[in-house]
Amino acid sequence: MGECADFMEQGFQASEQKSSSREAIENAQAGNQPVIEVENVTKAFHTPDQGMMVALEDITLSIPYGEFVTVVGPSGCGKSTLLKLIAGLTPISGGRILYQGSEVQGLNTKVGYVPQESKLFPWLTLEENVAFGLDPKRYSRQERERQVRYFINLAGLSGFEKYYPAQLSGGMGKRASIIRALAYEPPVILMDEPFGPLDAQTRMILQDELLKIWEQKRQTIIFVTHDLVEAVALADRVVVITHRPGRVKDFIQVPMRRPRNIFEIHRQEGFDEAYGRLWNIFRNELNIGAA
Repeated sequence: MGECADFMEQGFQASEQKSSSREAIENAQAGNQPVIEVENVTKAFHTPDQGMMVALEDITLSIPYGEFVTVVGPSGCGKSTLLKLIAGLTPISGGRILYQGSEVQGLNTKVGYVPQESKLFPWLTLEENVAFGLDPKRYSRQERERQVRYFINLAGLSGFEKYYPAQLSGGMGKRASIIRALAYEPPVILMDEPFGPLDAQTRMILQDELLKIWEQKRQTIIFVTHDLVEAVALADRVVVITHRPGRVKDFIQVPMRRPRNIFEIHRQEGFDEAYGRLWNIFRNELNIGAA
């Protein structure tokens, strides 16, 4: 199933090796310490027709514990590549990335990763997929069952525990993919346009459910999207990436209070201000790309 599935499997198997205890994470949150630091990172690829192509250049980004960050930019600017670098799925060409103060060298099994596709294991039922990351060395059978039941209920998937992925709708598969990453409670979740291909109604429902889960767990989320409304609606802070080679153009702090009503997000105080600023920056990048 490719590198994403391999990454998730290794991440789940190594989840019990998290170096930071819950107490250490809470202390870091209180001190607003960064969980991820991207320092002057560059990523170049060799292409058959263009030779070396620079996808990302001199990216610097610091993300504290518990922050919900969205990343936007023109198509092909390196947003997904940035997530893969943080996850250790692909090596950097220059600079360095720190996770909980230690440099990422190879696969970062301590973060959760939700790719654009659902990537559920087709031979496992919904409950087996969600339970996959709950290593029996860390969790007793009763604890595993309790954790799986909790997240399935949280995602509104009760009654479908014995269903296989092929029997679930697209939206249900997305929800299952998300809660599988959340269930073993990594400090950081990387999400690569997880709602991209869904219809507008399903997308809003899943956005609302994701925010409800995040409000309860307060894990750090880095969420790549091409949808500017989604970027503002979900985030504490929006990172804007330039046209390729991708660089950090700007940061936008979203002033809206939480909890948020996704279904009436345009009416919430602070939305117009954040969206207007984001659109002005993004429009300029689109013009540069066209030129």
